[in-house]
Amino acid sequence: MLLIEVFVPRGALDEEEREALAERLIDTLMVEDDSHAIEILEAQRTLTHVLVHTPATWVLGRRPKADPADPPRYLVRVTVPASWRKEMSGYTVEIVTEVLAETERAAGRDPERVRREPDAVVLVEGVSEGGIGLHGRAMGSMDLTELISRPYRDDAAARPAPDPPPGSLIDPVCGMRVDLDGSPLTLVHEGVLYGFCHGMCRRAFADEHGVPLRQ
Repeated sequence: MLLIEVFVPRGALDEEEREALAERLIDTLMVEDDSHAIEILEAQRTLTHVLVHTPATWVLGRRPKADPADPPRYLVRVTVPASWRKEMSGYTVEIVTEVLAETERAAGRDPERVRREPDAVVLVEGVSEGGIGLHGRAMGSMDLTELISRPYRDDAAARPAPDPPPGSLIDPVCGMRVDLDGSPLTLVHEGVLYGFCHGMCRRAFADEHGVPLRQ
């Protein structure tokens, strides 16, 4: 994630509730579990910004006319690199909706409303290649992959490789467990089979080790 913008009607949430919503989004989207190495999650958190907006004017198109603050409507825009968008959309929409439901539950309102009614719209938008600037320069998807994964890769190189569960491999770029069932992304380097969670991780490994991608 790079930018998460949440639009809520004026007066719908107080300052404490807005801050809790923002923190819950980050903590839930980047939960510390076995899916990724902690270094990857920390690098992602460093690059993530959450903004909660309260527009001066909010008009619903529905008829008869309704107050967008009663009950609160939500519009969430999540901005990611375009090459990540397709894979992340389903997961992101599910997680964001769950966070909004928890916000409603904490406020004493019906949490299932955001799933039952069209009161929570989530837009996952992709930034075109080279359209993200960090460290004073434009970055593409591979640059971001390198930036996010480098702390883990450097640490992993200095310690023994973990033993993955049976039927799986550990992505050497991000530390994610990759199941070998189905059609996983793999590469063979110096006689060792490596598995990857995403084509970007596979390409990053291949570039670093000079492995052709035609295997």
